[in-house]
Amino acid sequence: MSAAEEITPNIVNGIDLDAVGQVVEDIKQDASKAKVGFRVTSQWKGKTKSEATVDSYTIGGKKVDRNFKIEVDEPFELLGDDTAPNPQEMLMTALNACIMVGYVAGAATKGITLEKLEIETQGELDLRGFLGLDQTVKPGYESIQYTVRMKGNGSPEDFQAIHDNVVRTSPNYFNIANPIRIDATLEVE
Repeated sequence: MSAAEEITPNIVNGIDLDAVGQVVEDIKQDASKAKVGFRVTSQWKGKTKSEATVDSYTIGGKKVDRNFKIEVDEPFELLGDDTAPNPQEMLMTALNACIMVGYVAGAATKGITLEKLEIETQGELDLRGFLGLDQTVKPGYESIQYTVRMKGNGSPEDFQAIHDNVVRTSPNYFNIANPIRIDATLEVE
């Protein structure tokens, strides 16, 4: 093996497979390295607009600084100014982004080079539930549907196996598909 081959990273679909392998090995050696904590702080910016701030997360007990702002608003028809995606679109965006990582990484670990990956998600809710007009109407979705369009050098069976694994292991798929406890605290100032 030449020196050039030794330093060439093992990258498929932009994913460094050697780095993935190292993360997996580190977690196998010390399970505390598997704990990842996220936090978002949102502030009201008037009318239906809010701004979320992401300033850090923790991984393996270590704080990692970040600096992101995410704006959210409602469309005109829902009393907003239509300056940003609304909360439902952000929910779907979060689902799509999370499962996207799973599809890309799953393909990469199988050595499949992707040419295309697209996820289209949709759902319909009834505003009578949100507005409290009908107690028999849920304020959220009955179901969310998504379609994944993948193209690459894998077989249909490879892509099905990747899809099945994403459904089984994606955090946001799990969080939306299964009831999770939410603990709420109100602090009045």
